[in-house]
Amino acid sequence: MKALIFAAGLGERMRPLTDTTPKPLLPVAGKPLIEWHLEKLAACGVREVVVNTSWLAEQFPRHLGDGARWGLRIVYSYEGGTPLETGGGMLHALPLLGEAPFLLVNGDIWTDADFARLPREPTGLAHLVMVDRPPQATQGDFALDADGLVRSDGAQRLTYAGLGVYRPQLLDGWRAHSNDAGADETPPRFRLAPILRAHMAAGRISGEHHRGRWTDVGTPQRLADLDAALAG
Repeated sequence: MKALIFAAGLGERMRPLTDTTPKPLLPVAGKPLIEWHLEKLAACGVREVVVNTSWLAEQFPRHLGDGARWGLRIVYSYEGGTPLETGGGMLHALPLLGEAPFLLVNGDIWTDADFARLPREPTGLAHLVMVDRPPQATQGDFALDADGLVRSDGAQRLTYAGLGVYRPQLLDGWRAHSNDAGADETPPRFRLAPILRAHMAAGRISGEHHRGRWTDVGTPQRLADLDAALAG
């Protein structure tokens, strides 16, 4: 199985820290956020990782190299000076990922979720890890029903953890489900959430509720809090 790490964001809410360092390379408990992911990916048998980049892109190969120190092969999907959003970033990386399902993790989260427990072959087009709604996002993203299917809405609204397993076929016909202004650009720039919602209606997105530790490292304060918690 291959993996895709989303690392192309501008990190605007993390400024001034991200003026000189991409958010996934910010250190927490002594090592960059992205290295926590690389260690877990290597431990669960992943051998090739695609890292999408944009902002301060040159720093990633400088810090991570070819991945050999983790027993991985890292390749980079450079999106240009403007990130392509989640959907566009995934589409841009597909030629490097191949046709098999792949693990996706956002480069700016930290979690104790066990990557090895994720299904290698999702029953539908994607399997999403969901977490309890954090204080900064009380509305949640999607709902998880009793059958383990993710729905656009429902009684148990949870937050998408930025972690899951995806089939490349999720993006087949994506234009029919996207009205983002950048969808007609070259390369296209569009969000993944509307594509997921379109397939949720047909029961093709499964999920699970992770009740362990998870942090969206979106602000300097949350980074400092996580650093303190892990150091303790």
